[in-house]
Amino acid sequence: MILEIINSFWFQGILRLVLGFVLSGIIGMERSSWSKPAGFRTHALLGISSVLIVLCGEYMAKTYDIDPSRIPAQLLSGIGFVGAGTIIRDGFNVKGLTTATGLLAVTCIGLSIGAGYYLGGIVTTLIAYTVLSYSYKISEKLDHFHVLQLEIFINKDINQTLTKIEKCLSESKVEIKQIKRENEKNKSTKDETISIVGHYNKRNVKKNELLRKITSIDNVGSVLEE
Repeated sequence: MILEIINSFWFQGILRLVLGFVLSGIIGMERSSWSKPAGFRTHALLGISSVLIVLCGEYMAKTYDIDPSRIPAQLLSGIGFVGAGTIIRDGFNVKGLTTATGLLAVTCIGLSIGAGYYLGGIVTTLIAYTVLSYSYKISEKLDHFHVLQLEIFINKDINQTLTKIEKCLSESKVEIKQIKRENEKNKSTKDETISIVGHYNKRNVKKNELLRKITSIDNVGSVLEE
């Protein structure tokens, strides 16, 4: 009697839904700890929905004798719209790609649990959580460049001050890629906002210290990192 209950579709369905919620929630809590746009609720709901989709396909296959893989296949096609909502382009930087791929991973975990492949879903959750939580420790040890975008307000002596700023960036090993002046053609203006884009190696540059150096230059009114 107990084995019949455990092996029944309804008991297995509840078990899969709960397990899908727990595993997806683990990934979601990690994202929430970094204040990402898609956190615990988004991941948990997406994961449990993926499990339900598989269960729905299985139920319809038993009831109406149709292909149970059709509905899960449509889910994988549609998940791109949810992931796209978390991706934000900010100048040269693109944010949210990791969260979007995390949502895809949660969807696959949910599909795996819904199909009854518990081991695959659990192992994937552990790997995904480890990657999201600890990969930054490895990446910080590697040489790679970051984009620095600054908006600097200069209140007078624009050309001389800009030369000092360029020298400061050069000494700090920041490679300048673009300088944009708002009022370059208007020689009568005494103040101007300068936009500078550059690349720097995180190992060699302490960004806070660099911003303080630029702010301390004469005639620099403010420095804003975009």
